[in-house]
Amino acid sequence: MPFINVYMWPRDKEKKQKLARAITDAFVRIAGIPPDSIWIVFNDVEKSNWASAGELVSED
Repeated sequence: MPFINVYMWPRDKEKKQKLARAITDAFVRIAGIPPDSIWIVFNDVEKSNWASAGELVSED
């Protein structure tokens, strides 16, 4: 049973649904895992709490 954590900036419900479908479809197609065995958790982390290359990410 795959348990997938997705950390990203907050997105609306529609985008999360599309991502959930695409991720699930990829696991089914590539790994041969039944869709009802796949769990996905979206962790919304505000952009102000991310850093890349030693710099905080801004809203720019």
